[in-house]
Amino acid sequence: MAAEATFASGTQAAESLAGAAGSNGSTSFRRRVPKTGETEGCGPRLVSIAGTRPSVRNGQLLVSTGLPALDQLLGGGLAVGTVLLIEEDKYNIYSPMLFKYFLAEGIVSGHTLLVASAKEDPADILQELPAPLLDDKSKIPDVCHKMAENNMKMKIAWRYQLLPKMEVGPVSSSRFGHYYDASKKISEKLLEASKWHGFFLPEKVSSALKVELCSLTHGYIKLLQFIQNIIYKEGFDGSNPQKKQKNILRIGIQSLGSPLWGDDICCSENYDSGHSLTKFLYILRGLLRTSLSACIITMPTHLIQSKAIIARVTNLSDTVVGLESFIGSERETNPLYKDYHGLIHIRQIPRLNNLICDESDVKDLAFKLKKKLFTIEV
Repeated sequence: MAAEATFASGTQAAESLAGAAGSNGSTSFRRRVPKTGETEGCGPRLVSIAGTRPSVRNGQLLVSTGLPALDQLLGGGLAVGTVLLIEEDKYNIYSPMLFKYFLAEGIVSGHTLLVASAKEDPADILQELPAPLLDDKSKIPDVCHKMAENNMKMKIAWRYQLLPKMEVGPVSSSRFGHYYDASKKISEKLLEASKWHGFFLPEKVSSALKVELCSLTHGYIKLLQFIQNIIYKEGFDGSNPQKKQKNILRIGIQSLGSPLWGDDICCSENYDSGHSLTKFLYILRGLLRTSLSACIITMPTHLIQSKAIIARVTNLSDTVVGLESFIGSERETNPLYKDYHGLIHIRQIPRLNNLICDESDVKDLAFKLKKKLFTIEV
């Protein structure tokens, strides 16, 4: 009887819906319109963060490295919560440029910076950042796209020509990724409007710690504590989501593993000497994974004697890019490389939430430093 009653009620409901559709000339089923601040099927819309965009491959939040060409090689940009390791060139000429591009992109995008160094004062590093090419100058890369669009325009139905066109390149300073003029320094107005934190090792090692923590050197302990305090106090860990608008913390660590950091990894072939550096990277990556932050590290890997240590450092990094300068090598006089200054090697690309890393289709590319721009070519 209960089944019959249920069937009867269902039949009556169907007949009433059919009657309503017949009387009005339309069906009674209506498409649900998303409310303000929601997207269909996705619930509340995520608050966008300036200078970021989602990856088209996995939806991971990305930030620009400051070099649009390098962003493309890394799958669209540097994923938030990951480490980008730059293997310094032999004479440390070009790796500082990538380091400064990353920091300059953070200032232009309005991100918070954390600059750590054992060699240079962070304030001096910021003064040497390249000047961004904004507004009209940033439209230069679009010229090729517009010419190609005009040449390849097809004759299609008139109703399709009325549809809005997709934009294919950066046209203003608010877009993802910018170009920089290496011959000019960033303006004082941008530096004054930016928010940054500096960690200069010689100023932090004045007082010795009573207890050695986790077999780390004094400089690594201080730096980890400094990074952790900034992440927690300023809410980059997401502990206070309603406190203020979300932002990205860009961390830059210069020449990590060099003797200036109190590490003897470059002076010994013993694998145990690299324990302090690898443990530092392990703890650092744990901090990044649980916060809205991205980190770039330059490291003099050519000075490290043990290949086992280099392999472990690579595994503890998410993205690894190596720079090879032609200065002092046979390739400097090779006519095949006369228009270039060195090679850039894509060692490793992150594949997040997996046990293995991704590999780039094109691993070795040439770079050259023009009067104003740092370019990467196949």
